[in-house]
Amino acid sequence: MTGKIAFLRITVCILLPTAVSSCKKDVPLEEINPVPHAVKLEVPGNFPTVEQDLDNPLTAEGIELGRMLFYDVRLSGNNRISCASCHRQDLAFTDGLALSTIGVSGKMLDRHAPALFNLAWAKTGLFWDGGSKNLESQAFGPLTSADEMHQDLLVLEAELKQVPDYVTRFKKAFNEDIKSVNVVKALAQFQRTLISGTSRYDKYKRGEAGASLTATELLGMNLLNSKCKACHSGELFTDDGYHNNGIDATFSDDHEGIYQGRFRVSFDPNDMGKFKTPSLRNVMLTAPYMHDGRFKTIDEVLDHYEFGIKISPTTDQLLYQDQTGIPLSKIEREAIIAFLAALTDHEFITNKKMNNPNP
Repeated sequence: MTGKIAFLRITVCILLPTAVSSCKKDVPLEEINPVPHAVKLEVPGNFPTVEQDLDNPLTAEGIELGRMLFYDVRLSGNNRISCASCHRQDLAFTDGLALSTIGVSGKMLDRHAPALFNLAWAKTGLFWDGGSKNLESQAFGPLTSADEMHQDLLVLEAELKQVPDYVTRFKKAFNEDIKSVNVVKALAQFQRTLISGTSRYDKYKRGEAGASLTATELLGMNLLNSKCKACHSGELFTDDGYHNNGIDATFSDDHEGIYQGRFRVSFDPNDMGKFKTPSLRNVMLTAPYMHDGRFKTIDEVLDHYEFGIKISPTTDQLLYQDQTGIPLSKIEREAIIAFLAALTDHEFITNKKMNNPNP
């Protein structure tokens, strides 16, 4: 009898863990190892193709996480500044200032905040001098700059880990705990979705129903193609290159050579005073103009190209090889400005997929 009781005890001890475990709720595999949902960029029909970034492929989870981070003031050291503070959607993700002073230090920055759109096609570097290879490395610049967001990356990780929603979202997007490297990856994914290709010009170019340009706008388009296409070419209206457009004749080495343009990155004397060509898309929204915001209006920009070219050894020869500057009649100037206005993408600056998810 005693032997039977002992046998039963052993049997119960063996079977009990199995019985208990079988009562537990099965955990879905995707919660253990979440698989993010791949996303393909919606490229406008008149745009060139774009290569997928294999090191940071787009996912629905990564894009939405990047959008949240873009508008989150936790990314700054004083918890008052977000990426959107200097990159406002209503201004094509610029700030409307020549040189910003809203950084943590309150000091005036040395360069004008560039517009953020169609960045998936930017292959020759970012910043005005191309100092960052890609969007991921670029994001570390303002995040850690003492005059911009001035955030300690370890502190940022700790702050974000205090937010349960972020913990969940980072896990779903990257299957990892919160790390600064994934912060910039998420930001980069969101920024690659900032595609501006629904202006009146685009709809006309694609032959969409009801889309048209006026005779003045068409004249402006033809003038732009004949006089400006060397730098502002293709459907992106930029050659993604670097040029000295004659706004200065000398280039100070102050502030770590920031006024020397591409030269401070390449150390090639031929790059002295060259800066990245901005797109002309949404240009009516992105004033003031140039890398230092010196020109307040499009008229001032056209004045520069007609009368203000300063020649130095690296000035683009197209600006002075036959004659100095680009002469324009009053009618031609008005036509160019009219066409530039047709490049304004009102759908882009009101797209709810790009705005603050927690206003």
